[in-house]
Amino acid sequence: MMPVKPQPGHHPWLEWIKQVHALARWGLTYSKDPFDLERYEVLQQLSVDMMADFASLDKSRIEDLFANEVGYVTPKVDIRGVVFQDGKLLMVQEKWDGKWTIPGGWADVGLSPAEVAVKEVREEAGFEVKPVKILAMLDKKFYPHPASAYHIYKIFIRCEITGGEATLGLESQGVDFFAPDQLPELSSHRITHEQIALLFEHYHHPDRPTDFN
Repeated sequence: MMPVKPQPGHHPWLEWIKQVHALARWGLTYSKDPFDLERYEVLQQLSVDMMADFASLDKSRIEDLFANEVGYVTPKVDIRGVVFQDGKLLMVQEKWDGKWTIPGGWADVGLSPAEVAVKEVREEAGFEVKPVKILAMLDKKFYPHPASAYHIYKIFIRCEITGGEATLGLESQGVDFFAPDQLPELSSHRITHEQIALLFEHYHHPDRPTDFN
């Protein structure tokens, strides 16, 4: 496992802590030597202690959020359904922070990325859609999101409306379409202005190849 150089503007200690944790999980998964296993347990606990100190959170919460995975640690996958109508982008207002993003969420076991995009648009915005193209596969670390304990890949899938109507979901308190120069306050944990600008580039240039980091 090669060390990863933190990106400019990001917290280097956070990236290093995540790498220490991943290395510990790798050792606990594949090592057979009891002495090495003990060392990797210590390394994992150190990563929890460092994350708790960095985030000023109780260690039990860090263990629930950060160290509850088993096996080899891999990035989480966030899938977003990208829907345009009359040159505007479909967005939903999140209940938890009152800010706006495009419909989406974590990848679900048993569902393909396209199926997740369809489900999320239906559940959060009320529209039935069909997926037509992966617009971008992006690493969250390259964009100005707030710090996160997880390494996250974001998949943006262009979808076309086939039915339904704007309807609030369990996690949304607003549904609307926005032009690029009239965007609402964004939920920066989920979407950034740079990413939305990229999506509009795809809208105006439908033959543009899929973007990826």
